Amino acid sequence: MDTLLNLSDVTLEYPDGDGTLKALDRVSLDLGAGEFLALVGPSGSGKSSMLAVSAALIRPTSGTVTINGQQATDLRDAELTALRREKVGIIFQQPNLLPSLTAVEQLLLADHLRGKPLTAARRRADGLLDVVGLGPVRDKRPHQLSGGQRQRVNIARALMGSPAVLLVDEPTAALDHARSGDIVRLLRKVTDEFRLATVMVTHDTEFVPLTDAVAVMRDGRISALQPPSSDPSRASS
Repeated sequence: MDTLLNLSDVTLEYPDGDGTLKALDRVSLDLGAGEFLALVGPSGSGKSSMLAVSAALIRPTSGTVTINGQQATDLRDAELTALRREKVGIIFQQPNLLPSLTAVEQLLLADHLRGKPLTAARRRADGLLDVVGLGPVRDKRPHQLSGGQRQRVNIARALMGSPAVLLVDEPTAALDHARSGDIVRLLRKVTDEFRLATVMVTHDTEFVPLTDAVAVMRDGRISALQPPSSDPSRASS
């Protein structure tokens, strides 16, 4: 299986008064095509820092990050931006859709910013909205969509650039139980269909069995990597 996301001995430190705060402490991870990883742990354990480093949004203090075979750590800023734009899809907790744009226009704008031709972008946008179950509402604006539908637009928009890696931050935090399950099942579907390496930060462990593995973070380290059938709350410190 091709490795699409590799973190090797990654440490991330921030200045903290007269000292430093270690947000990540020698984290290593391999994720291949079609693999779906749940990342759990208490607040402040390093989950958000790990997503940011994996997305090439932050350079680690030490260690290497490799995305789709390209080492990101030593790239210049412009090269790093291009790698992130072309190879990484990011799904934030809040969809942050533009209120004046329809569902399909949200996706078209994403490809316009990449400089892609409109005709090709329209075909891909229509296809992705069908994949996420929003074909019939492609011309509706955010206020006309439910919370679950807005999150589906968010997922489709993240897929517009044909990423290799999909990074997802608490996608069910604002949704009820039924819609939360639907969203995680959709993430499972697109991970399989598009052969993505997907990392999902979540506090909701009920849907963890839909993933392939669970990484438990504590104090900036992955303290356990276990099958999804395990109870993450019982992982040792």
